Amino acid sequence: MKNGRRELLSVIAIVAIVLAVLQFDMIPASGQAPATDAWGSPSLEGIWLDVYTTPFERPLEFGDREFMTPEERAEQDQIRSGNSGRDRRGPRGSPQDVSGAYGEVWTSVKPTGPRTSLVVDPPNGRIPALTTEAKRDDEIQREWRVALMQNTPTCEQQARACEGGEFGPISPRRFDVPPFYNTNRMNRHDGPEDQSLGDRCMLGKTPDFNGFRRIVQGEDSIALAYDTGQGQGYQRVVNLSGNHPPSQIRLRHGDSRGRWEGSTLVIETTNFSSKFPYRGSGANLRLVERYTRVDAETLEYEVTIEDSTRWTVPWTVRQELKRQSDQDNRIYYEPRCHEGNYGMAAMFIGARVREQEFASGRGPDPFSLDTTTGGGGAR
Repeated sequence: MKNGRRELLSVIAIVAIVLAVLQFDMIPASGQAPATDAWGSPSLEGIWLDVYTTPFERPLEFGDREFMTPEERAEQDQIRSGNSGRDRRGPRGSPQDVSGAYGEVWTSVKPTGPRTSLVVDPPNGRIPALTTEAKRDDEIQREWRVALMQNTPTCEQQARACEGGEFGPISPRRFDVPPFYNTNRMNRHDGPEDQSLGDRCMLGKTPDFNGFRRIVQGEDSIALAYDTGQGQGYQRVVNLSGNHPPSQIRLRHGDSRGRWEGSTLVIETTNFSSKFPYRGSGANLRLVERYTRVDAETLEYEVTIEDSTRWTVPWTVRQELKRQSDQDNRIYYEPRCHEGNYGMAAMFIGARVREQEFASGRGPDPFSLDTTTGGGGAR
């Protein structure tokens, strides 16, 4: 009887030890992410950032070479570290005095990455050629923007922003409705739609290759929060079930549907709005994104971009993202730009003051000033 009891106690002890070992093994080591989330899917959760500086398109001198040598990377680091342009100011009192003069305290320089470009396909690392239709659309937009500046010093001096235009009187198209939904600043300030998306606190486009991104996983959806800087950002929700909505439903960041292919999260996004184009592609844009956990600290991101009305062939971008400290790099889920966006209101106040000065003979015609590019004559 005593021997049976001892055997039973021994079995219980062994089982307890095994369970303890198994439980301990399920707890990730300090600084490591769990292999799976609460629902058994691969865990991609955390804050991620591309820690390198990599050209989006491959510089022509690299040809078809995908990677830089250590010497080339060191040379690029040296060039950027000596770039004093971040502290450059224009002539005191001029419109360019502090325009874009972000001091180094507000900027950071990331080390040069191993790749020669983020674009990995086509093999030359360059965005494919535009279609005939896309070239025509770009020309229509260019002609419109130049027309609003044709009587400014920018066109008088034949600056790059006026390329293809001619200096002359105020364009009769001054009050026309734009031939497209504006996403960049135009040389007029009649209302918010004349301003850039950044001015309107609507910065950020899908796909995004800059700044931080936080991934939060749920049972039937995954949320991605992007921090695009200066209080701006946006969120996406990827549904892990269901189909895309009818084609007449259009969204700023498209409709995203995800699925797991082994350890890779595949996201297909369609139904984009034509009002918020990515590099000129709008309603016909289709993205296929892939997130793959390489190790506890590394996430590979790849996206194939397709629009047969914009580019002659699809193209692919790849990034290596590194896990960041949750405590040191918190991403706010509600961007704060709108709450303190006094900048846009100040632009309109300034525009109305210039109009009043001109009407009373105390200032130049506002439409003879370039308030778009910061070129000659801007105030």
